[in-house]
Amino acid sequence: MKKNSLLYLSIFSSVLVILYMFFQWKIVDIITEFLMLPVILIVFGFFVLITILAIITLFKNKNWKPVVIQIVTIILVFIVPFNQIILDIDFKINKSKREQVVKMVENGELKPNVSYNSALIHLPTKYKHLSSGGGDIVIEKSNNGYDILFFTYRGIPDNFSGFVYTVNDQKPFTKAFNGDFKEIDKMDKNWFFVGSN
Repeated sequence: MKKNSLLYLSIFSSVLVILYMFFQWKIVDIITEFLMLPVILIVFGFFVLITILAIITLFKNKNWKPVVIQIVTIILVFIVPFNQIILDIDFKINKSKREQVVKMVENGELKPNVSYNSALIHLPTKYKHLSSGGGDIVIEKSNNGYDILFFTYRGIPDNFSGFVYTVNDQKPFTKAFNGDFKEIDKMDKNWFFVGSN
C-alpha cells in the first residue's frame, strides 16, 4: 500500500471513530439500538483493519505516522469523556427551551396526550428535539407540581437516561419514572441528569 494512502486511511478511520464517539446516541435515536451492531462493526472493524496495516507498514517500511495516529485515537477514546461533553452541550443549548416546556406543563397548556400512557406528553413539533426517542416527555406528580423527564436516550422499557426537572430542586427518587436510577447528577438548580438500566 502506498505510504500516503495508508496515512489518509488512518486519518479517515480515526476521524470516523471520534465522530462515532461524539454522535453515538444521536445515531441510536435515528436507527434504533437494534441496528447499531452493523454500524459498530463497520466503524471499529475498519479502524482495527487500518491499525493492523499500520503496524505491518511500520515494521516493513518504517512508516510510523499511521501507527501514531491510531495510538492517539485509541488513547482519546479511553480518556476523553465524550458522553459527558455531549450531555453538557445538550443541556446548556436546550435548557431555556426545556424550561419553556416546563412552564407549559405547569400552566396546563401541555397535558398528557398519549392514549396508552397517562404520564406521557407528545411534544409539539417545535419542541420534539428536546426529548430523544420520539419527542415524548414523562410527567410525574410531586408535592408542589410535576417532575418532568426529557429523554436523552430512550431504550427498552426501563433502560433510559435523561434530564429531570424537579419543582423544589430535590433529587429525584431512584425509582421515579418507573426507573431504577444508577446515576443521578445535579446539572443546575431544579435540573438533574438520571440514568436507569
